[in-house]
Amino acid sequence: MAEIDFDRQSEPARLRVYIGAAPGVGKTYHMLNDAWLKRQQGDDVVIGLVETHGRQETADQIRDLEIVPQLTIPYRGVELKEMDVDAILRRYPGTVVVDELAHTNVPGSKNRKRYEDVLELLDAGINVLTSVNIQHLETLNDAVNRSANTVIRETVPDTFFKRADEVVNVDVTVEELRLRLRQGKIYAPEKIEQSLANFFRKGNLNMLRELSLRTTAEQVSKRDSDYRRTQGLEQAPIPEKIMVCLSTRAGTERLLRVGSRVAGRLATNWYAVYVTRPEDDAGHGDPAAFQRLEEYQRMARDLGAQVVNLTGKNVSDALIRFAQQENISHVIFGQSARSRFDILLRGSVLNRFLSEVRDVTVQVVPMQKSARKS
Repeated sequence: MAEIDFDRQSEPARLRVYIGAAPGVGKTYHMLNDAWLKRQQGDDVVIGLVETHGRQETADQIRDLEIVPQLTIPYRGVELKEMDVDAILRRYPGTVVVDELAHTNVPGSKNRKRYEDVLELLDAGINVLTSVNIQHLETLNDAVNRSANTVIRETVPDTFFKRADEVVNVDVTVEELRLRLRQGKIYAPEKIEQSLANFFRKGNLNMLRELSLRTTAEQVSKRDSDYRRTQGLEQAPIPEKIMVCLSTRAGTERLLRVGSRVAGRLATNWYAVYVTRPEDDAGHGDPAAFQRLEEYQRMARDLGAQVVNLTGKNVSDALIRFAQQENISHVIFGQSARSRFDILLRGSVLNRFLSEVRDVTVQVVPMQKSARKS
């Protein structure tokens, strides 16, 4: 086992994330080049995992960097390879390169997701360089699905990016990216035309590029704000407080993504609140609804929310009381299509809230009748 530098452990490990609008912009290429330059400057750099996707230009950037062998895991009669977290910990380098951050590990791996591997390495005091496409951010999932007409199944919670010390946006023009695709530098020839007509449409790439640039700008703005406050250069503003009103309805994950994005823009914390009435039976009458609620609360925690469970005979009263006690400034409701008769008969939590609470920004997110399970 490598000798551990305890002086180095006294300083928090640093995380640098390379993001881009789409595959092929050059995230891995630039990350490897920066890793090699760090090695030239005396840092002990190794590669934990890199996916070249058959691109020779990317493979050439590995040069003479040390590669930690991957771990072989048997799964359903085949042997698959994953990054060997324990081997990296034993090697204990100064910096490790970890590609494809949003990857889901093979069952039987140490952690479920690769970003969890990265967090473990950071906790051990190892600096990490990693890369991810912007569409894999959890709170951008719905927007990307609508624009690209595709399902992005592998996501990374936005809280991971709050841990990042640096976010590097690797950007190329839409025209250059589509040219790279046509030249066979991104996908195999048989996939080129289909990709140009779908994910690599100009409109979709422009949207993803804007999201990538905006995310980087938000990160820079937050870092600058944090620095100025710690240095006493400005008074810290009164923090905004955000509340997302949870329900057991399918599609509630959309509210959580919106809440996380708003909290990220305002650089503040937020709450995911659910109200249980005394007559509720902990899901015994509707186990599917109870399971959805547990999934939403798990997702909320992953996205950085403080999950709050309230109990009250009236849902509206409980939400209003919490909002007033906590000085909530921004509330996010889900609104499904309901008839006027149903609203008159059962009432509307949203309408009651609007009539009772003042000086609060209320955002209503339309709820689909059937939503994709995330």
